[in-house]
Amino acid sequence: MRVLLEQPVWRVIDQSSFGPSFDGKQSFAIDDALCASCGSGLAPATARLWVHDQTIMLGIQDTRLPHLADGLRVLQNAGYRFVARNSGGLAVVLDRNVLNLSLVFSEKDRALSIDETYQAMADLIEELLSPYHLQPQTGEITHSYCPGRYDLSCDGRKFAGISQRRVKKGIAVQIYLCVAGSGSARAELIRAFYQAGLQGERTPFVYPDIFPESMASLEELSGLKLTVAEISAALLRILRTHGRLSAESLTQEETQLFGYYYERMIRRNEKAFNSLGE
Repeated sequence: MRVLLEQPVWRVIDQSSFGPSFDGKQSFAIDDALCASCGSGLAPATARLWVHDQTIMLGIQDTRLPHLADGLRVLQNAGYRFVARNSGGLAVVLDRNVLNLSLVFSEKDRALSIDETYQAMADLIEELLSPYHLQPQTGEITHSYCPGRYDLSCDGRKFAGISQRRVKKGIAVQIYLCVAGSGSARAELIRAFYQAGLQGERTPFVYPDIFPESMASLEELSGLKLTVAEISAALLRILRTHGRLSAESLTQEETQLFGYYYERMIRRNEKAFNSLGE
């Protein structure tokens, strides 16, 4: 809903150039801290831009693969780290050509439905892509990685997926945008991960049957040379039409909350991977 995009102030936290040392576990802890802060009314609606190089974000079900160690070895051999995240969904590929955006809203004054907050992000991306003559469709791309009802695609090729996390009356709507590079190469890596992790076994949970050609980057879809920096700047220009921008960092209270949620992420990942010797 575009009404959600209209805010008196959009606080902007740009972490898109932190580099390879920026750990994926930190991002999800930061979003939890922002949820708690925005949800309590201590902070305005917040947009956070973030990039993680060579990182696979795994969902809960991914960590339950019958041959998880073999699947993770595929990722490591390809030069990727992996993180078990705390938001919904399955494995996604992050690299320096994938821009992540979190929009953090508050439910302090009124409840926000799941679809309402998802749609706000979809509306923002529709505005973003209009100058590039791309018209995104919303709906599950079954043979993509991390398929979901709020996949974003053009001509049946997925370039983005949306998830959300709710903590203490705060909601972080998170999207990954494949800006440049090969969408099919990213999909091929996740397909290889599932093949090694399943080894043909039938499981109660049905993992996606990935067709690499179902994924693409915005660069591939538009035929234009695109960069994360360019798309980041375009997103901020659009947000500026919906509210005054205020570039800030974490407050002291949010930094303390981050420490708490980061410890939780560390324990989550230890639980998921320690039995494998990771």
